[in-house]
Amino acid sequence: MWGHMRLNLPCVDERELAEVAKVLATGYFTQGPKVAEFEKLVADFTQTEFAFATSSCTTALHLSLAALGIEPGDEVLVADFTFPASANVIVQQKAVPVLVDIDLETFTIDIDDLRAKITPHSKAIMPVHTFGCSADMDPIMQLAEEHGLAVVEDAACAIGTTYKGRYCGNLGTLGCFSFHPRKVITTGEGGMITTNDRDLAERIQLLRSHGGVRTGYWFEYEAAGFNYRLSDILGALGVVQMAKLPWIIERKRTLAGQLQERLAGIPGIRAPQEPAWGGHIYQSFVILVDEQLDRDQLISDLRDQDIETTLGTYALHDQPYFQENYGYESGQLPNSHTAFKQTITLPLYPQLTEVELDMIADGVRAVLT
Repeated sequence: MWGHMRLNLPCVDERELAEVAKVLATGYFTQGPKVAEFEKLVADFTQTEFAFATSSCTTALHLSLAALGIEPGDEVLVADFTFPASANVIVQQKAVPVLVDIDLETFTIDIDDLRAKITPHSKAIMPVHTFGCSADMDPIMQLAEEHGLAVVEDAACAIGTTYKGRYCGNLGTLGCFSFHPRKVITTGEGGMITTNDRDLAERIQLLRSHGGVRTGYWFEYEAAGFNYRLSDILGALGVVQMAKLPWIIERKRTLAGQLQERLAGIPGIRAPQEPAWGGHIYQSFVILVDEQLDRDQLISDLRDQDIETTLGTYALHDQPYFQENYGYESGQLPNSHTAFKQTITLPLYPQLTEVELDMIADGVRAVLT
């Protein structure tokens, strides 16, 4: 029996400990100089003008919609195959999530379905850069321009992902990143908003910390804001992680290529591939299994071999909340439904060895043949 293979392992070592120790020594724990340093690193990396750290990608997405002035009754078009947070933040603004089907090749938003669902009530589009693969942004931005819509990139999985050579988070009106432990780099919990729009940047800064503006020794409160700040302890983790990001991405892309080679020729599965526009960072390595195969049984069989796997992500239209409140029915968005039922996330992290890649491929082969 092999040792238990985890789905993901964060890349942390004594460097993170040393940075956190420095913050602890200052006694200044809330949002402070380390967060500012982390923000600057992300802004410089993505080549955006402004970056704002938040307590999670969920709060980043919510803050983005609030800053855009999304109101009750407004419609926000969002990719259906995503973690529920993408649509939950639309609901929290009392706006209407309009769920859009995906393209099964890339697991990202389907342009034709998106175009068909734009109405006079549409205010924003939220493409999701799924598993570290960018959505096809050129036609999305063209549609947004034609209809006067904002574009909020859900780049939770996509720090370092490029689209035709440009960084995700610098393609739409705003970009939102996640630093959850399963993401490319991690601060434990945490998120970031990037933008090049100065007015939106000022609004985000105001709303992120209670709506207060400092006047002398205290604040005046100009908006009913939130507390969506990131602590300096987590900011310190982010600073070290950003230094590792280029290596992590290069390593994950290399390993993904090696895993693709090992899985080639196994019947009944399709490994993820580089899209036409390039730049996939393989935050998650998600395979699609044929419809006649029982995905849940495969996950169970792989666990019996001590290989931890899970589903890709969720089809929101298949979830009780969106069915009960917005009238969706299971299978209504067929590609997203298929992806929800037939995807498996395999382990892929920089510490994986050749031997472990062999184990993953052999495990998949064993349960399928």
